Amino acid sequence: MGTLQVKSKESCHWDLVSLGEVMLRLDPGDERIHTARSFHAWEGGGEYNVARGLKRCFGLRTAVVTALADNSVGRLVEDLMYQGGVDQRHVRWVKYDGVGREVRNGLNFTERGFGLRGAVGCSDRGHTATAQLKPGEIDWKKIFEEEGARWLHTGGIFCALSETTPLVAEEAMKAAKQSGALVSYDLNYRDSLWRSIGGKKQAQAVNRRLAPYVDVMLGNEEDFSAALGFQVPGLDANHSNLDPAGFKTMIQAAVREFHNFAVVATTLRNAKTATVNDWGAICYYDGKFYQASNRENLEIYDRVGGGDSFASGLIYGFLTGQEPQWCVECGAAHGALAMTTPGDTTTATLSEVLQVMKGMSARIAR
Repeated sequence: MGTLQVKSKESCHWDLVSLGEVMLRLDPGDERIHTARSFHAWEGGGEYNVARGLKRCFGLRTAVVTALADNSVGRLVEDLMYQGGVDQRHVRWVKYDGVGREVRNGLNFTERGFGLRGAVGCSDRGHTATAQLKPGEIDWKKIFEEEGARWLHTGGIFCALSETTPLVAEEAMKAAKQSGALVSYDLNYRDSLWRSIGGKKQAQAVNRRLAPYVDVMLGNEEDFSAALGFQVPGLDANHSNLDPAGFKTMIQAAVREFHNFAVVATTLRNAKTATVNDWGAICYYDGKFYQASNRENLEIYDRVGGGDSFASGLIYGFLTGQEPQWCVECGAAHGALAMTTPGDTTTATLSEVLQVMKGMSARIAR
């Protein structure tokens, strides 16, 4: 296991480039999906959310590599991404056939849950432009060598979309490694995406094939179990045991098998209800564990995107040369703040993250 060697900011145009699908999230607010009569529109996607957080909250230079069908829905996603500030020059626009027989854009209906009713997601993303990406369609040499990028981020959601998306991810990872860029990967296991294409067995085959290219491996306890095959000792079926010792054992097993992992980080979430969670995180780096402050009984407004915001805070710390303890505290604070607002993406500011890291109260600021 090595340490992270981060390319200089001056040598690269991009601090981070993200590879993944950007969907239109339709949010029924306080209603249920199946009874709602109106929805609020957001953009979102596991890999994209990290790039957006690094741009909007932390002020870094980020771009997204994705594909969209060139119709009004795709242009709505484009317009929403403009607000997020992530550069779109590497978005691949695909000609629309008129009805979506050949290509379409992904939709993600997500209700937040409340109390004992958990959050629910219903994706509609078959045959999307991003799912149809193939090796050779993205100019990775231009991104990593001509423009220059310090970091590539992608993950298990993108790789579950089709037979070709893992090949695209592998192509991107190889180009990133050849250029000296770091690679992070969020396992982000989603049963709904893998169910019809081989389930956990296929998920593990795909993710284990890509793991040797990864410098920073991210995920929660279910991700490491379902997507890589590592178990958390002592964790019950409801995932309610947050004993960090079990997570440390799991992380050590992952590092023993994949020596290329320089960082392994996992969030620690105990969902007491949909709206009250215990929240924390652990990071393993250079042979040592670093644990963020545990926030018991954290009140949740919208849990979607909390893990992505943790990832962006953690990555920000390493990109700016902070110590590992600072990095994991930054990620945990940013993730906590992201779950206090609606939508997949963060609305937090850097000053708010720093204040939470210092233990600020929730008193009114005026």
